[in-house]
Amino acid sequence: MKRFTDLYLALDGTNSTLEKKDALKAYLSEASDADAAWTIALLTGNRPKGIGATRILRTLCIEVTGYPEWMLDECRVAVGDLSETIALLLPGPDAFSAENLSRTMDERVVALRGADEAFRRRIITEAWSVFDSNQRLVYHKLIRGGFRVGVQKRTVTRALAEAHDLDFDLVAHRLTGRFAPRPEEYRRLISPERPDEHRERPYPFFLAQSLARDPSELGDPADWCIEDKWDGIRAQLSVRGRERLLWSRGEEPIGVQFPELLAAADLPTDTVLDGEVLLWKDAGPRSFLELQKRLNRTRLPGPQLQLFGGDEARFIAYDLLEYAGEDLRARPLSERRDRLRQVVADVSSELIGLSESHAIGDWSEVRSHRESARARGTEGVMLKPRDSPYGVGRRSGPGGWLKWKVDPFTADAVMVGAQSGSGRRANLHTDYTFAIWDRAGDEPTLVTFAKAYSGLDQGEIERLDRWIRRNTTSRKGPFRAVKPEQVFELAFDGIQRSNRHKSGFAVRFPRIHRWREDKPAIEADDTVTLSSLLGVGAAS
Repeated sequence: MKRFTDLYLALDGTNSTLEKKDALKAYLSEASDADAAWTIALLTGNRPKGIGATRILRTLCIEVTGYPEWMLDECRVAVGDLSETIALLLPGPDAFSAENLSRTMDERVVALRGADEAFRRRIITEAWSVFDSNQRLVYHKLIRGGFRVGVQKRTVTRALAEAHDLDFDLVAHRLTGRFAPRPEEYRRLISPERPDEHRERPYPFFLAQSLARDPSELGDPADWCIEDKWDGIRAQLSVRGRERLLWSRGEEPIGVQFPELLAAADLPTDTVLDGEVLLWKDAGPRSFLELQKRLNRTRLPGPQLQLFGGDEARFIAYDLLEYAGEDLRARPLSERRDRLRQVVADVSSELIGLSESHAIGDWSEVRSHRESARARGTEGVMLKPRDSPYGVGRRSGPGGWLKWKVDPFTADAVMVGAQSGSGRRANLHTDYTFAIWDRAGDEPTLVTFAKAYSGLDQGEIERLDRWIRRNTTSRKGPFRAVKPEQVFELAFDGIQRSNRHKSGFAVRFPRIHRWREDKPAIEADDTVTLSSLLGVGAAS
């Protein structure tokens, strides 16, 4: 456990990707298969779920230390992290354990899942008796379910490939889907290449970078093609023998939520399409917010499909990764697209469609296509080099794909509440609640419609925090209601009707665009303004 704790502190203590990779490479080169398996699982998001020990940690800390609950809360605010706060407040250990990570995970973490309170208390207090404060910090994060450290999956993949002299793309492919933290799975992960192993999981997704300059700076437009950027769920649709699978970009199987797409996948065996899952009605796609309702259903038997009215799911394909067992990812995009067009044409169901790709004659065509994106129900355009292979993750420079999204919706809103953040910003109020005006009655009233926590720089956050503390009208736990005086322009990517907010609207990806100190609160936008946005393209 000490070696893993040292690794965690090394990863958490630097912003250098190279230093993170080297620290992880050194650890993996020496770790046992069991410890390495758990490390890979934890760092790629495959951590154990359902443990939820936050409440019992708080209770035990108060009992062991004798500190009142209010003091624990004040210390947490000062430290910024509950796991670290409890680790620092506890008395020193009675002894020190040399146990490894795999034993800790098996006997002190996973063992807590579903256990009664007496057992959980005994296991946690025993861990405290042999762990120092740093080990306790990591242990607390593991059993609270919030274990995160600032290392990207790509960095983990690179370190693992270098530690065992493996090809990066091979390791990236093996790490798609859920990785089971078992020694035998780790040995499979680092073994020489096995034939047909690609059948076990989706291919790593090729992702686009945001276009950060004018498209005319990309060179000859004839070297590029343009597609719509669909606002759906990125997915791979594959056929393996009699098995049909739909994998999300999060590398989770989502076929149970979209059984009609699996039924419609009349493809040759060992064929994999890359594309987008959309909800479709009449002549166009519905918003992502509506699609999310379907995704949140864990099981979707046939009769429940009628709950979605006239909306039907469709898979819009834009790449062909494998055909009849042949891996096509290294082929030029233009060749893959020509073959994809024929594959989709041979599918009998209209639920499997093709995302059209067009040659570019002049860069002005790209600007025009982007400006009309919302009218087509899309969120912008994609630019792809015609000769690009299908890569892994985001690739900058030659061969990389680019996305150019439409400008977001905006609305001026009044801040009505705030609460403190976490980690390094635990002492500052960084999570804000916003409202708009409902002017339907005799007197205008503010109704909440969004929360946002990004968009301000550090200086603005600190200045706003001072204002919040001086202008708090009431408190409920960590939440402070404030005087409705500060106006902010919010940006968001979509909007729809919702009963969850008093305003009657829900917005997608709200963030602060700017602080409108020039505008009085009474001049902020209202429900009529937001209603006018409902009919605009994909936001309907």
